[in-house]
Amino acid sequence: MNRRLVLSAWLGLCVLGTAALVVAASPPAGAAACVAGDSLKLTLPPVCYAVVGIPMSIYYDNIVLTQEPDKLHFRVRCKLGQAGARAWTVAPQAADVGDHDWDVTVTDVEGKRLASAHCKLHVSPANAGSQVSLRLLLVGDSITHASVYPNQIARLLALPGNPAAKLLGTHRPAGVQPGVAHEGYGGWSWARFASHYESHPDGTYGKRSSPFVFLGLGGKPVLDVPRYIRTGCDGTPPDTVTFLLGINDCFAAKADDPKSVNETIEAMLEQADIVSAAFHKAAPQADLGVGLTIPANFRESGFEANYHGQYRRWNWKQVQHELVRREIEHFGNRQGERIFLIPTELNLDPVDGFPENNGCHPNEVGYRQIATTIYCWIKARLELRSQ
Repeated sequence: MNRRLVLSAWLGLCVLGTAALVVAASPPAGAAACVAGDSLKLTLPPVCYAVVGIPMSIYYDNIVLTQEPDKLHFRVRCKLGQAGARAWTVAPQAADVGDHDWDVTVTDVEGKRLASAHCKLHVSPANAGSQVSLRLLLVGDSITHASVYPNQIARLLALPGNPAAKLLGTHRPAGVQPGVAHEGYGGWSWARFASHYESHPDGTYGKRSSPFVFLGLGGKPVLDVPRYIRTGCDGTPPDTVTFLLGINDCFAAKADDPKSVNETIEAMLEQADIVSAAFHKAAPQADLGVGLTIPANFRESGFEANYHGQYRRWNWKQVQHELVRREIEHFGNRQGERIFLIPTELNLDPVDGFPENNGCHPNEVGYRQIATTIYCWIKARLELRSQ
């Protein structure tokens, strides 16, 4: 059976349940019966988020390191939701508000346990934060620059039960809806936001300084978030800042050189700490949400269309998976600095959330899924602010 047929069979299988959920995918004839558990590197953030009335999912391929998810069974145990062939999905009701255990066990086709993991599912009420205001700044690379998920977040925040919200930022590319702004620029990295200064800007986003970098004393560029707040945010700090970065920092890393991958991720985390520390100092009451770097298109065709063999899907899958693990390790348990994880890698369909001809940029479906994840996290933070 060729790989396209295997994928079709994998996509077509759906088993539903409630309290004890089981997902099984049949392997192709002649497939290996076991995938080594250690190699799966099953990875989950400590908390994922949902909001009453808003469907969200956890896609299995995004939590394990494998080229062949069709050879695995995923058993999910949660009091809420339903399991399909590729994802567990929930559309919470009002009675579901609160915290719920979410456990997954991965087995091979013979039922041998390979890995398991646990996280909390937090469900927020639909009217969380309705009595407060929200000043929101979205920071990112081309995923943000496309403006689809910022537009969708603005639409979600306009639903009944939400606070009066203002999206901050100096960048309003052609795709933004009225009232939407952000700081998202194609090709940008944590390092570029931390230090890039352009002495001769040409009016394009590619040849401009970081919005957070200005000339300081002695004419040297400095990261100056207070000045950005004065000039770019009407002098009032944001309540919430989200960062969705990492692809451009690490995309060129070679998975077969673990030392190089580690050094690349370390360098990225160092720059991320510089930016997040500057924001925390300038806006100490603001929540800083670090989005876990999103997965790629499941199809190799997307990478071939963009990179013509220079970069492969499996290489980036390995690097991205390690990057997410390190982001969870690095940014977890930093609530004292008001730094929080946003599980943006979970609720993004690696098949239907991408076009066939793009490796890393989602389609409308995928962008809306990113927006849902960020919105659900924002609602959880608003819920606490309202208490």
